Amino acid sequence: MSQPVLIAGKWRPALHEAGTIQATNPSTRQPLPERYPVSDREDMLAALNAATEAAQQLRQTVPETIAAFFERYAALLEEHQETLVALAHAETGLPVEPRLRKVELPRTTNQLRQAAQVAREGSWKQPVIDTKLNIRALFAPLGKPVVIFGPNNFPYAFNGISGGDFVAALIAHNPVIAKANPGHPGTTYELAKLAFQAVQETGMPEASVQLLYHFSNEVGLELVSHPLVGAVGFTGSQAAGLALKAAADRAGIPIYLEMSGVNPVFMLPGALEERLEQIVGEFTESCTMAAGQFCTNPGLVILRAGETTERFINAVSERFASMRSGVLFSERGLTGLDATVKALVEHGAQVVTGGQPLDDEGYRYANTLLRVSGEHFLRDVEALEKEAFGPVSLFVVAEDEQQILAIARVLSGDLTGTIYSHTGDRDEALYLQLEPVLRTKVGRLLNDKMPTGVAVSSAMNHGGPYPSTGHPGFTSVGLPAAVRRFTALHSYDAVRPHRLPPELQNKNPNGRLWRLIDGEWTQQDID
Repeated sequence: MSQPVLIAGKWRPALHEAGTIQATNPSTRQPLPERYPVSDREDMLAALNAATEAAQQLRQTVPETIAAFFERYAALLEEHQETLVALAHAETGLPVEPRLRKVELPRTTNQLRQAAQVAREGSWKQPVIDTKLNIRALFAPLGKPVVIFGPNNFPYAFNGISGGDFVAALIAHNPVIAKANPGHPGTTYELAKLAFQAVQETGMPEASVQLLYHFSNEVGLELVSHPLVGAVGFTGSQAAGLALKAAADRAGIPIYLEMSGVNPVFMLPGALEERLEQIVGEFTESCTMAAGQFCTNPGLVILRAGETTERFINAVSERFASMRSGVLFSERGLTGLDATVKALVEHGAQVVTGGQPLDDEGYRYANTLLRVSGEHFLRDVEALEKEAFGPVSLFVVAEDEQQILAIARVLSGDLTGTIYSHTGDRDEALYLQLEPVLRTKVGRLLNDKMPTGVAVSSAMNHGGPYPSTGHPGFTSVGLPAAVRRFTALHSYDAVRPHRLPPELQNKNPNGRLWRLIDGEWTQQDID
């Protein structure tokens, strides 16, 4: 018997179940016993109808209730951490310590508590008031549900029912229909139970949070293009993301995608001459962490040809070869990674170390380093600028500084771009030429640190130009900025004062809200 879905405030069996899915323990390659339903169109429509009703209720829900939900949910995650950690470890193979217990789960509860603060304070609404013309505007709820597709690589922090898209949608008073990733349905089920408990205990509309585990491609495309949907958040592969985007675009529904990228790292000559061993360690840790299954994994490294670069490549190769590879999330991930590496080799990349699946317990791929000349990369950039989702990186060895700049110019959009340079001024001239080129290609620019970590900070941009995301102007991490994706801009022209939303009335509703009044940001009331 399969586990129940959460629809309209009820845990119930799927209607007309179209099959089941079950997770596999990637560390043992053995299927886990629990089965989860593949929902058909009837479940999808039931969830949409319930969420539509909840959307109208959430528009009237006071911010304090939403903030209390986030805080209660965070507390429940901490109370049930042992269960959550055990489930995620079994389904993903990610290590219990420190990754799941001490890094990702605390990151998730921290994000929920930050969401509570943002919900209370209300700055995401960005009220604007023109007293002379008596026109007032603010960002407001969509009035429709948000559908969220969670990825496989973060079972808590980016989960459709606990991650950044989830909190951003609810801060803006929009109900969420979460679609579980098939890689960790049990973890998502447990998270949904705790989320629904928090919903009930804090008095949120019961259909504020709903969960479907899986559905056919046809049902998924219909869901993201349904007129009752307000917006869609997706994190996953480029192929799946673009298929959903095409359907949503045809229906005029906003969809926010986080997809693929290589996150280029430029190693300027002075940096390697100054601190080669240190950078070897930082790069090795970043590229192999969690078996390289981060969307910010440094998959492309650009260096200038020379003896120091050769020493760097040899040192990284030795580190890669000496380390045991981590566990990949699935057999599909393993075969896909192997196909990508083979494609890179077919287009001229040379294997320095690794380059093959391992006949080992669990789904593992050898830590892999490839190299190609700058000239060859420039001739075949489309084929060589490919994300390899695993412990793999391609080193591009440029002839000179001009070729480094040429490589930067042909890169497509990425979440991150990194420049390592000398701590003094030895690389400054090259940096000043490189930075303006790279800056337009990435969402987050880093200096002298690897891009793997994505801090939960109001200044974070976890987004970037296509193909890393579907739109360069939005982020999926960082509050209140992430909330903007799931809002509508409402303008009020000569509306009577008592009929305005509290944030647009003359009196500041909480005394802390920043409002743009006649061109000046202020927390003051209007006289």
